[in-house]
Amino acid sequence: MRNPTRRTAYSGLAIVAVGILLAGCAAAPEEDTDNGGAAEPTSDFLPCMVSDTGGFDDKSFNQLGFEGLQAGAEAVGSDFTEVESNTDADYAPNLDNLAAEGCNLIVTVGFNLAAATVEAANANPDIDYSIIDDVADTDFDGTTDAENIKPIVFDTAQAAFLAGYAAASWTTSGIVGTFGGMNFPTVSVFMDGFAQGVEYHNEQKGTDVKVLGWDTAAQDGTFIGGFEPGTDALAAANNLIDQGADVLLPVGGPIYQSAGEAINAAMTANPDRKIAMIGVDADLYVSDPTYSTQYLTSILKGIDVAVADVVEASGNDNFDNTPFLGTLENDAVGLAPFHDYEGEVSDTLQAELDEIKAGIIAGEITVASYLAG
Repeated sequence: MRNPTRRTAYSGLAIVAVGILLAGCAAAPEEDTDNGGAAEPTSDFLPCMVSDTGGFDDKSFNQLGFEGLQAGAEAVGSDFTEVESNTDADYAPNLDNLAAEGCNLIVTVGFNLAAATVEAANANPDIDYSIIDDVADTDFDGTTDAENIKPIVFDTAQAAFLAGYAAASWTTSGIVGTFGGMNFPTVSVFMDGFAQGVEYHNEQKGTDVKVLGWDTAAQDGTFIGGFEPGTDALAAANNLIDQGADVLLPVGGPIYQSAGEAINAAMTANPDRKIAMIGVDADLYVSDPTYSTQYLTSILKGIDVAVADVVEASGNDNFDNTPFLGTLENDAVGLAPFHDYEGEVSDTLQAELDEIKAGIIAGEITVASYLAG
């Protein structure tokens, strides 16, 4: 049994720490002598986490994963270690460093880490691994590529369907739009579910709301090629606004920040125009109130709860590799409150959404996705 290590943080750059140069481009652990007043650990179990390039302050899935790591560690009475990745090249070295540090469980955040996670898990069969938003099937044979990896995935198309229905109910222009970081299943599943929800509203209500940025038949749409806010994300948002969209769904971590900038600029230029945004992963109204007046709602993924459960199970020697699938039925995906828009949506909308949710759970309403069935 190893001695508990204080909570530490890594950078994504190669540095010399404690007189030892670790291989690769990721940093070695630095001991944190101040635990911020937290209780002393009672367990020598050490859960660890590697972020995607969005970082743990992305107000989205990396942050939710980190919050789950903290909660799980607290539940088992252990410390924890987290490492941020600045580039894709950091993934493998960060994982190697954590294995060398003595981590008992390593959670990786995001599908971009799949290959590195599989390689690390196969090289370290005595360490438990879990990956968020991917099944770690890099050879595409239908099974996870290492027995010590537990996938954490979410059928967010179900919750996005509700968001699409809500957007179609609220829009006054009859045009809504979406764009994503890259066309990966964990991104496009939001966009696809959203479009299906809009179409369902059209069928049920006789409306003709159009969706820009996603083609359901082609399974393709508007993608900026990355997951960073900035020029490309701003241009994508502006393009949708210029075409008349008054609800935007940006999918890809912090790229929603650029959508918020675009919406602010458009409504400043035309004060009579009202444009709303739909968040993903976390309830952005709570996690990042910067654009709180814009959030119609958010499509939620219970990443924090799922990660905490995996950490607690591993810490209690109950780790199993059965994939966790978040759905509306187990409340691991869902829709955030309408917050400031509560008085703007239809009086019957929430009841309609509740009925649709029940229909999806019962299998009476089909929501297509790569995780369905």
